[in-house]
Amino acid sequence: MTHRIIVLGAGYTGAIAAGRLARRLHRDDVSITLVNAEPDFVERVRMHQLAVGQDLRPRPFIEMFAGTGVELRLAEVTGVDADRRTVAVSGTEGTEELAYDSLVYALGSGWNTQDVPGITEHAHDVSGRPGALRLRERLAALDAGQPVLVVGGGLTGLETATELAEARPDLDVALAARGELGDWLSPKGRAHVRKVCDKLGITVHEHTAVTGVEADRVTTADGTAVPSAVTVWTTGFAVHPVAKATTLESTATGRIVVDRTMRSVSHPDVYAIGDAAMAMGPADKPLRMSCASGTPTAWQAADALAARLTGGKIPTTPLRYFNQCISLGRKEGLIQYVTADDRAVRAALTGRMAAVYKELVCKGAAWAVANPTLGTPARHRRVVQEPAPEGSAAEATA
Repeated sequence: MTHRIIVLGAGYTGAIAAGRLARRLHRDDVSITLVNAEPDFVERVRMHQLAVGQDLRPRPFIEMFAGTGVELRLAEVTGVDADRRTVAVSGTEGTEELAYDSLVYALGSGWNTQDVPGITEHAHDVSGRPGALRLRERLAALDAGQPVLVVGGGLTGLETATELAEARPDLDVALAARGELGDWLSPKGRAHVRKVCDKLGITVHEHTAVTGVEADRVTTADGTAVPSAVTVWTTGFAVHPVAKATTLESTATGRIVVDRTMRSVSHPDVYAIGDAAMAMGPADKPLRMSCASGTPTAWQAADALAARLTGGKIPTTPLRYFNQCISLGRKEGLIQYVTADDRAVRAALTGRMAAVYKELVCKGAAWAVANPTLGTPARHRRVVQEPAPEGSAAEATA
C-alpha cells in the first residue's frame, strides 16, 4: 500500500519538509501532498520590503516541485482530526476531507493582536503577504509628513521601521518598544541600532505599552495619545488556531508538543515543525518562532519520518543558534552573535557588511527551500515498514 503523507503549510518549513521527503523516499511507495493556500512560495523574512514597495521574485511551487512527485493542493486547512487521521480543507473544489498515514503540521503563525482594542480594525501587519500588500497600498496613499507608528521593538519591528524610514524619508516614522531599544542585544548591537534609527530620523518611544489603536492615533498605558495615520503591529506571533482545536497535546498558546525528532508526543503519526511546534533547544529552552528555528526542525522531521518508514537509523539535527540577522534598511544591518541557546554575546557585525550578510542569509534560506537536501544527491529509499509504535524497542534506540 502507498503510504500517504500530507504536509500542511508551505512556508519555509513545510516546503522544505515536503521536498526533502520526496528526495528521501521512493515515489512508488509514498504519496506526498502539500496543502497550501497560495500557489507560490512567500519569503516571509522579506515582508517588510514588500510593504514599502519593493518587488520580490516570484517562486511558483509548480516549478519548485516539478519532477519531485509532490502534489500541491491549493486550499485552506479548516480542521485536523488527529484520531481519525484526516484533514479538512476548503478550496476551489469545495470542502473535502483528506486521509493520511503520516502528517507534517507546518501551518506556522500569524500576527498576534494580544486582544488590544482597535488592532483588527485599524492596524496593519507584515506577518504574511496579504497583510504586507494591504500595508503597501495604504502607505502608497500617504502624503508627505504623515505619522507612521511601528509597535514592537523586536526583530520584525526594527526591520519594518528602518526599512520604512529609508524607503519613505518623507514620512514621520516612529517605533514604540515596551522596553529599552534593542534591550536583548549586546552593548555594541544596541548602540548600532540606536545610531541607525537616529540617522534615519526614527522617533523611538521606549518603555511604552500601546493599549489601544484608533484610525489616527494609539493610546499608551499612561494615557498618552501618539499620532499615527498608519499603525503597524509587530509585537510577536500567534500560531495558527487549527492545532488547538484538535486532540493533539499542545501548549496553552496552541503549539504542538513534540519530542526531539519533532514527532507529536500524543499522536506518533503527526510531526510538527517551525512555529507550530513546541520544540526544546539547548538548555531546555523552547525554540523561538523564527526561520532560524524552523529550517532545522523541518530537516529533523523529514529525516526522522523517512528513517522510520525505511528502517534506517534516525538522525539528529542540531537545534541551536549562531546569530541573529537583522536588516536595518538596504544599506545597514546587524549580525548579533549569540550562544547556542540564543543569548547575545559581545561580538557583533554592523554596517554595510552586516547588510550584505543578511541579504545572503535571506537568499540562502530561499535556496534551501528549492534545494531541501542542500545540493546532496537524492536517495529514494524503499518503504519497508510502518513507523514503529511509540515506546517500542525500535523507538527506544532511536
